Amino acid sequence: MKKKKDILFLLQFFYPEYVSSATLPFDTASRLADEGFDVDVLCGYPHEYTDAMNVPRRETVNHINIKRVKYLQLDRKKAIGRIINYLSLTVAMFFRLFTMKKYQTVIVYSNPPILPFVAAMASKLFKCRLIFVAYDLYPEIALRTNSLSEGSIITRLMNFINKFVYKQASAVVALSSEMKEYIVQNRNIGADKVYVIPNWYKDEYQANVKKQENQFKSLVKDRFVIGCFGNMGIAQDMEPIKDAIRYYKNDDKVCFLLSGHGSKHSEIEKMINDDKIENAFLYGFLKGEEYLDALRVSNCAIVSLEKGLTGLCVPSKTYGYMMQGLAIVAILGESDIVRDVRENAGYHVPDNSSEKLIEIIAEMKDNISDCYLRGEISRSLYLKKYTSEICLEKYVELLREIVQ
Repeated sequence: MKKKKDILFLLQFFYPEYVSSATLPFDTASRLADEGFDVDVLCGYPHEYTDAMNVPRRETVNHINIKRVKYLQLDRKKAIGRIINYLSLTVAMFFRLFTMKKYQTVIVYSNPPILPFVAAMASKLFKCRLIFVAYDLYPEIALRTNSLSEGSIITRLMNFINKFVYKQASAVVALSSEMKEYIVQNRNIGADKVYVIPNWYKDEYQANVKKQENQFKSLVKDRFVIGCFGNMGIAQDMEPIKDAIRYYKNDDKVCFLLSGHGSKHSEIEKMINDDKIENAFLYGFLKGEEYLDALRVSNCAIVSLEKGLTGLCVPSKTYGYMMQGLAIVAILGESDIVRDVRENAGYHVPDNSSEKLIEIIAEMKDNISDCYLRGEISRSLYLKKYTSEICLEKYVELLREIVQ
């Protein structure tokens, strides 16, 4: 009997796309290939999140064999567009189900939320081991943000898929201890099968960078800079941030630097324009050196989640902030990130309070040395827990345990 190959990654986004849901799996696959595992990838064909032209349907990168599948890709800003995209990708992967029998292990990611059903079917039919990486927990996120109703067809479908996926899973990766706790309590799976492996950010730290070399210098000047970057969608609570921007709009010692994408990006753009705010600067999605320049010019950075979402997702932008040694302003419930903040790596905004955020900004700008000290602690915690080397080693250990 022909020996099965080691690992298949099944997911929507991958190299050369630049969003974290592509770069993090690429880092993982690359590290596993470096460790001697046979690694193949079956992913969606890149469309929105790449600058590359004429990406081949098949190629080998870092000893990873990549096969890309074309599917319908409509406007993701509209719910119906996202649903059609998810269905189209899942159907396209389902037609390739029998190719998965060649693998000992299939690693599937939670986005899009119906794709794991295909991997679970492969596990059931071909006895391959299933590793499910839970970036976000559905349908709970959609229910708690009022994007879905409890009795809807989609909610019932998601609950059915979840039962099947978690039953078939040999291992589930949760991004934080609070996510693991939620999964164990709500997914009928033992704690021994749930592994906490946080996301990470590659160490691209630069100390004492001259601001005149930074493209954002002319905007921020010598003001205290509050950064907010990354996704601005249904999961992120932007209201306290908007309130703080309005409150400080006439303060010439403060400015806000924001970038990202998502459904709430346009809300912030409208507010800045309508209120004629001159000390808040909003960009689209920044990547590479542009993003690093934005981090390097900031004095602190904000992460936020809507109330009730702690444990269902993790704002992974946090690790980039910590990498650059920024004090974290956490608008979150009780979580690993808040526990890091309580080690003096930043400031906690309880109950998503706009008033408390405004107070914290006043405290930071009036005591910049304390803010810098918290940033140094943030950097030290990053080096201790969230470097790519530390987190990827946990994936290597997991796969050595799973793949015989």
